[in-house]
Amino acid sequence: MYPDLEGKVAIVTGAGRRKGLGEAIARKLAEDGAKLVLHDLGSTQGDMAPAHGVGASEEMAEVAADIRAINPDVSTFQADMREEAQVQALIAHAVEKYARLDILVNNAGVGYLFGPLVDATQEMWDTVLNVNLRGSFFAMKHAVRQMLSQPVQENWGRGRVVSIGSRGSKSGSALTSSYIASKHGLVGLTRSAAIELGPEQITVNAVCPNHVTTGLGSWQNEFMAKARGQTVDEYLAAMRGRIPLGRVGTPDDTANACAFLCSGQARYITGEAMNVSGGEEMH
Repeated sequence: MYPDLEGKVAIVTGAGRRKGLGEAIARKLAEDGAKLVLHDLGSTQGDMAPAHGVGASEEMAEVAADIRAINPDVSTFQADMREEAQVQALIAHAVEKYARLDILVNNAGVGYLFGPLVDATQEMWDTVLNVNLRGSFFAMKHAVRQMLSQPVQENWGRGRVVSIGSRGSKSGSALTSSYIASKHGLVGLTRSAAIELGPEQITVNAVCPNHVTTGLGSWQNEFMAKARGQTVDEYLAAMRGRIPLGRVGTPDDTANACAFLCSGQARYITGEAMNVSGGEEMH
């Protein structure tokens, strides 16, 4: 538990799906007393935003209702991370609702437009980069503007930005070129922003999990297993064999790392891309 998160105001993007990373992160922050704004796109939009990749408004409302059983201060907001005006409105909603903003967790992302590089379309490339990287930049830009208007809090600082990277932020993999490029870019954005914002007492970090079998993760398992000519069980067994701790990650593993980086205990940590991979990634 991190008692200094009590009363902090946090936005968690991409938090509209049950059993997803966003839900786990939001739940963990709520357990520590943070006030929350949950975000997601809210509706499907053709092949670029299918049902297995988007938190619908109804599902996001269900996630929020569950978290309110822990902490009643939970709001929701729909926005397309590719559109700066909509992201700016998300930040404004948090401030209007709770009068401040202390924490941004950039979790929204596209992790499903996979396939051979030679078959990728411009629309696929643009969708992945525009959500995963450009959207995170928009959110960081407008969240930090708000944080800079607020006083430094003793033994905590002025603000926290935590972006959800990936093992793909550090290493490449086949069939995921745009995703890997976006996640590498997210670490670069994190490091540059940390240098710029450190004097303002705003920390900027990334959390880099390996595979997590969320709802989207289940789709990824099926896609990758089929691409390799394996069953899903064979694919997951091979994955576990590469992980020193012998299991794939859980949403709570990532949520716990996020909560730590948002807490006062991490006030001297910035510019890091923390691996949460059971030892699969070590640099």
